[in-house]
Amino acid sequence: MGALDAVSVGILLSALLILAGILSSLVALRFGAPLLLVFLLVGMLAGEAGPLGLKFDDVRLAYTIGSVALALILFDGGLRTRYQSFRNVIGPAGLLATVGVLVTAALTAPAAVYALGLGWTEALLVGAVVASTDAAAVFFLLHAKGLRLRPRVSATLEVESGVNDPFAIFLTIVLIEIILHGAKPWYEIASFLVAETLVGGLIGYVGGRGVVLVLNRLNLPQGLHAPFVATAAVVIFALAEVGHGSGFLAVYVAGLIVGNSAVRAHNTVVTFLDAATWLAQIGMFVVLGLLSWPDRLPHTILPALAVAATLMLVARPAAVFLCLAPFSFNWREKTFMSWVGLRGAVGIFIAAIPMLVSVPNAHLYFDVGFVVVLVSLLVQGWTIAPAARWLRVSFPRSEPRPRRVELDLPGQLEQEIVGYPLGPHSPYLRRGLLPNWARPTLVVRDERILSPAEAEPLREGDYVYLLAPPERAQALDRFFVDMPPPARPDPMLLGDFFVTGDHTLGELADIYGLSIAPEETAMTLADFIASRTVRHPKAGDIVPLGAIALVVQQVTDGRVANIGLRLAEELEPETPPVTVVERFKRAVRRARRGSDGSA
Repeated sequence: MGALDAVSVGILLSALLILAGILSSLVALRFGAPLLLVFLLVGMLAGEAGPLGLKFDDVRLAYTIGSVALALILFDGGLRTRYQSFRNVIGPAGLLATVGVLVTAALTAPAAVYALGLGWTEALLVGAVVASTDAAAVFFLLHAKGLRLRPRVSATLEVESGVNDPFAIFLTIVLIEIILHGAKPWYEIASFLVAETLVGGLIGYVGGRGVVLVLNRLNLPQGLHAPFVATAAVVIFALAEVGHGSGFLAVYVAGLIVGNSAVRAHNTVVTFLDAATWLAQIGMFVVLGLLSWPDRLPHTILPALAVAATLMLVARPAAVFLCLAPFSFNWREKTFMSWVGLRGAVGIFIAAIPMLVSVPNAHLYFDVGFVVVLVSLLVQGWTIAPAARWLRVSFPRSEPRPRRVELDLPGQLEQEIVGYPLGPHSPYLRRGLLPNWARPTLVVRDERILSPAEAEPLREGDYVYLLAPPERAQALDRFFVDMPPPARPDPMLLGDFFVTGDHTLGELADIYGLSIAPEETAMTLADFIASRTVRHPKAGDIVPLGAIALVVQQVTDGRVANIGLRLAEELEPETPPVTVVERFKRAVRRARRGSDGSA
C-alpha cells in the first residue's frame, strides 16, 4: 500500500501543480507578469528548496517532457502560420534564426569567459544555450496589454521563433561534441547541419502530407481528428530524431503544411491544439522550475547577470541590426525586435542537455541559463508593451474580438459554416460590407431560423451564419467586430474599418477577392498609396483599389501609418486622390462661380 500511496500522492501533487499554474495565469493577466515566469516560480516553490520540498533531479524525464511539449508548441506555431506570411518574411526571419543565433552566441561568449572564468569553447556553449528566443511569452504580453504589432514585425518574430530553436539546439550539440571529444573538421560539422536540416525537413513534409491524407481520406470517429493530429506531431518529431534529423524543424514544417491545407475538422484541430499546447507549456515550465536548485544560484548570480546584460544590450541588438541590414526595416522596428528577444523555456530546456550527457560543469550552464531567463522575463517582459508604444511599432487594439462559431460540413472540404452575433456597430450591419467569397446562408432571430431574404433588414442581436473557406474564416472577424465610430466622426475620413500601412495588397486581395498582379502582392499599402499620389500622401487622400477604396487616416514621418477602408462605389468615378482641404477649396470656387452667374 505504501508504494500505491506514493503514486497517488504523486498524481495528486502533479495535478495540483498544473491547476496552480493555470490559476496563476489570472495573476499574470492582472499584473502583466510573463506567464512563463509565474509557472517557473510555481515549480521552484514546489521544488526541493521550496515549501513543498519535492525532490526532483531526473534530468532525462525533464528532457523528455520538454521535447514533447516543445514539439507540440512548434507544430501549433507552424499550423497558424500562413504561407504568404512565411514567404514574405522567410529572408529576415531565416537570417535571424541562423546567423542571428550564431552572432548572439559569439558576442555573449566574451562575457562568459571573463565573468565565469571559462574557456572559449565552454563560453560559446553558454552563448548557444541562451541564444534562442521565446515568442510565446512576447505575444501573450502584447495580447494582455491590448496591443497588436505591425504585421511585418509580428510575422518576422513568429517565423524566427519557429525556426531558431532547431539551430540553437544544433549549435549546442556541436559544442558539446567538441568539449567531450575534441574539435571536429569543419566539413563534418557542415555535413551534420545539412543532414539535420534535410532529414528533418523531408520527414516534416512527408509527415504533414500524410496527416492531411489521413484526415481527408479516412472516416475517423467524431472527436478523434484532433487527438490524431497531436499524436501524429509527436510521431513526426520522434521519427526525425531517430533518423538523425531535426525533430523540431520537422514538426514545424508538418504544422505549416497541415495548417495551409484544406482538411476535415480544421476548427476542432486548432481548438484542441490550443488546449494541448497550453498544458504542454505549463507542464514544461513547472518541471523546469522543479529541476532548478535555488541554493546554488547565489554562487553564480553576479556572473550570470553580466552574461544577461551582455546578451540583452549587446549581442541581441548587434545580431538583429546585422541580419536585418539587407531588408527595409526602419530603426524603430529593428530596435524593438532587438529588445523583444525574450528568453524563455527553450533556453532552460537547452541548458539541460549538458546535464543529460554529463558535460563537465553541466550545472553551471543550467544555472546561468536559468538566471538569464529570469532576468529577461523580469526586465524585458515587463517593458515590452511600453517599448512597443514608444517605438510606434504597435497600435492600440480598440475593437474587441468578435465571437466566432465554426462548423465543419461533412462530405466536402472547401466550405464551412461561420456564425457571428451582429453588434450595433459592426461594418456588416452598417453597410452590408462582405467579401465576395463569403455567402450568408441563414439568420437566427428571436429563436427563429430565417433565410437571409426573410431576415431583411438585419437587426442588432441577430446571429448570421455564412459559408466561407476554412482558411479564410478568421478574416471575417473584421466585418463583424463591434467597432463604434470615433467620438467626432469626419465623413470624409471615416472608413468602415482600419488597417495599418504595413498590410500588403495580397492580404486585402485574399479578403476582398481583388485582382492583384503577382509581383504586387507583397507591396505594402503605404507603398501602394505613395505610388498612386503625385506628392507626399496626406490625411484624407483617397485611393481606389478594385471594389474598395483606401482612405489615408494618419501619416507618420512622411509614410502612411493608418488607413480606413470603404466601398469604392461611394467615390466619384475617375476621381484622382484629393485632400479634404482641396475638396473644400473646390466647393468654395463652385459657390463663387454660382454667385457671379458664370458657367
